[in-house]
Amino acid sequence: MNRSRALASVAVAVVASASLLDADAQAPTGKSSPLTTDQQRYKPRRPDLSLSGIEVLPVQGNVYLIATGKGSNIVAQVGDQGALLVDASLAEVSDQVIAEVRKLTKGPIKGIANTTIDPDHIGGNAKLSVVGQPMFAGNVGFGPGPQATIFAHEKASNRLTAPTGETPAVPESLLPTDTFFGGKKKIYFNHEPIEFHHAPGHTDGDIIVWFRRSDVIAAGDVFTTTSYPKFDPARGGTMQGILDGLNHLVDLAVPEFNQQGGTRIVPGHGRIANQSDVVEFRDMATIVRDRVRDARAMGRTLDQIKAANVTLEYDGLHSTPSYTGDMFVEAIYNDLARTAPAAGRRAVPKE
Repeated sequence: MNRSRALASVAVAVVASASLLDADAQAPTGKSSPLTTDQQRYKPRRPDLSLSGIEVLPVQGNVYLIATGKGSNIVAQVGDQGALLVDASLAEVSDQVIAEVRKLTKGPIKGIANTTIDPDHIGGNAKLSVVGQPMFAGNVGFGPGPQATIFAHEKASNRLTAPTGETPAVPESLLPTDTFFGGKKKIYFNHEPIEFHHAPGHTDGDIIVWFRRSDVIAAGDVFTTTSYPKFDPARGGTMQGILDGLNHLVDLAVPEFNQQGGTRIVPGHGRIANQSDVVEFRDMATIVRDRVRDARAMGRTLDQIKAANVTLEYDGLHSTPSYTGDMFVEAIYNDLARTAPAAGRRAVPKE
């Protein structure tokens, strides 16, 4: 009898706890707005970034995520030497970003690494750099005085600049001031080795940034938790490049247990992730690519492949009004048409 009463008490406690959790999950966020942001879907009561604009979260080591509601994520590595930012989001949030960086370090902004050339990643370059100082002696920008060094891959810089006498794609104040070619650039800042890795996929000039001591990777737009993968063929982006970049992230990351913990990966848009999140995203992208490739090889048209709903089980997580599963399928289909071997010809295997 006593045992039965004890079990009944446990059951009541479990139901009560579940009710409390459910009530907490449905609690209002403080302002009447739909829970549309990726951050709110994962944790209620966090601010709606479309209203507040900024949220700062510790990632690991001396690295922080400055999440912006309208542009890209900003990753900030801070210390006694100042701050290195990865991406700059949009100019309209720059004043808030500067205020938050000043709370994290008394030093100046010394560098900004642009992972890609999209406006929502480089729009804040001008405002953020002019309040800083160059990371290396003699490394100056386009302003009238000293400013933070803006890092990027040479291919990214080439797409933003223009031949002498022609108008560049963006104002000079947004252009990188320190570029590298090849696969990697290394610097040492705030007592930590930092590596910039060329990761062509979203565009041919994208990079990822690896903070080795903090064990944090800023992935840029090769990885996102808010949509299907996006790549721009007009700027050298390819689906295979996306998959190569995701595989590179998986290879760099070292999990603590069961692909959890250990290395933290911050996407260009969305929440802080583990290796397992990248693995699942990579597997999803590979499966959809293979389905489209195989259907195309069987002679299916783009409309027929879309009608087959090859992204059905993933749409709930990755489809958005601005980039649906059908749009992702069409991007893959067109990419295969550009990059697949001509009909009747065998691809020559790489040695």
